[in-house]
Amino acid sequence: MHTHDSDVLAFALAACAGPARAWLITIVATSGSSPRPAGAMLACDESGTQAGSVSGGCVEEDLIERLRAGEFDAQRIQRIRYGVSAEENARLGLPCGGQLDLIVQSLGADDRRWLQALLDAIAERRCIQRQVDLADGYTALQPLTQFAELQVGTTHLAQSFGPRYRMLLVGAGQLAASLAELALAMDYEVLVTDPRPDTLAQWTGPEVPRLPGMPDDVVRAQAADRFSVVITLTHDPRIDDMALMEALESEAWYVGALGSKRTTEKRLLRLQALDIPQEKIDRLQAPVGLDIGSKTPLEIAVAIMAQLVQLRRRPAGAA
Repeated sequence: MHTHDSDVLAFALAACAGPARAWLITIVATSGSSPRPAGAMLACDESGTQAGSVSGGCVEEDLIERLRAGEFDAQRIQRIRYGVSAEENARLGLPCGGQLDLIVQSLGADDRRWLQALLDAIAERRCIQRQVDLADGYTALQPLTQFAELQVGTTHLAQSFGPRYRMLLVGAGQLAASLAELALAMDYEVLVTDPRPDTLAQWTGPEVPRLPGMPDDVVRAQAADRFSVVITLTHDPRIDDMALMEALESEAWYVGALGSKRTTEKRLLRLQALDIPQEKIDRLQAPVGLDIGSKTPLEIAVAIMAQLVQLRRRPAGAA
């Protein structure tokens, strides 16, 4: 799992507080095969300590060596490219034909203000955009209503940041443990809730927050915004339905429920009887996950994560 944006920015904030030099490097464009996408960041100081990555490692080594040698000291902002020749690709370990365009931003004490504000926005699950003047390095922040793709021109860089997708799993069983493992590997923040103390205490999955309490209360407090995923897994309608009622009425991006087609039909009738508007009930992904014939907990977890990938990669407005 790659370092989160907030970790890179927190390192940059700490690094530019002292007398030593610090830099924030951002991938602004790629072509061909690339180990990291546009928007990936690396922060480092002159000791060579770093957070984040822009490649598999060899570019970082070369880049930090050049930074420490003072090659980029002349300006606060510089744009450089790696992978301009087959020889360089071979030396740095870049995939065949791959190129990386990087913006190197020198950081100082005056950058702490916007770095802290950016970290605050991410912690508060707000979308925000970092706007960098490529002439002098001046950085401003602009609130956003939704995430936007990175844009770079001749004069400005605009990079959006937003909260990680948060996955709330209702039910602390074996399937939830398998699903949590996969979701963490795919950069989701994972929470597990179960109103049954014994079940919650017997959790066998990875170290994630385990939240007691009634599921509707937990959904309302922890997973009600448009970056939230709520999935019910208990097979107990007394638990699952409470979570689904709250999640379907919220702004949660994805709401799913485990169960067979017959179980799903009964669940839909119960939700309709609770006077939940049909357009909100239609948001429910049930049976949850892609229909790939999965049977075991891990297979079902793969099907669920595959559906999430499919939905997140679907172009806006696509059916």
